[in-house]
Amino acid sequence: MTPGELTARVTLDTSAAVSALAALGAILGGAPVAVGTLAGGALAVVNFRWLAARAAAATAARSTGSVAWLIGAGLRFTACMAACAWLLSTGWAHPIALMAGFSVLPCDVIARGLALGRGGR
Repeated sequence: MTPGELTARVTLDTSAAVSALAALGAILGGAPVAVGTLAGGALAVVNFRWLAARAAAATAARSTGSVAWLIGAGLRFTACMAACAWLLSTGWAHPIALMAGFSVLPCDVIARGLALGRGGR
């Protein structure tokens, strides 16, 4: 599996799982839970895809641009923090639901890595 295939698979799996969690959250907790779950999942996927794109670009160029990498990471984290702060300060997202949405992607990446380590797809 290529890095691009892994990125696409993780994006699809995470989006499906977050959508199911958001639907369940909407039934159990209302709109802030659903929005928090969706927003957390969306922010995690955008952050992951941004990181994957920068990693692919850095390996393709075989550069050691640590300063550019550091600035990019800072911008990525700042954008994510600003979006979370806005969602939480306006009350649109429940804090636990936001973290639940964020937590789906790392679990998916770990599961994919373990499956690839066993020789699966």
